[in-house]
Amino acid sequence: MPWLGLLKPGDWLVAALGLALCATAFPLAWQAGVADKAVVRRGGQVFSELELSRNRRIDVPGPLGITTVVVEQGRVRVASDPGPRQYCVRQGWLARAGEIAICAPNQVSVEVQGRQRTYDSLAY
Repeated sequence: MPWLGLLKPGDWLVAALGLALCATAFPLAWQAGVADKAVVRRGGQVFSELELSRNRRIDVPGPLGITTVVVEQGRVRVASDPGPRQYCVRQGWLARAGEIAICAPNQVSVEVQGRQRTYDSLAY
């Protein structure tokens, strides 16, 4: 690597400052805040808003049957769904703002929300 000898102290300083800026900006840019509620949608319409501070279990009717949503200890999950592949059940516990589980065949979704709105590549 003969090009390393061409770098001057100022070049190393700029590289170090750039890395430090990226390292501090990454957690700030991707933080979603504290999650405080889960929004359950059925057919694209809000079915229920669940506070994550209160343990609860609800049944959401859909075209294929009943989807069961459970809230425990500040987190939420889809406990059961009549869909064939069970992707939303396999999603597991959702606890951070912006996380979502979608049961597409039964047209049910569960999204965790916080005080701050999160942005992703779709919302951008």
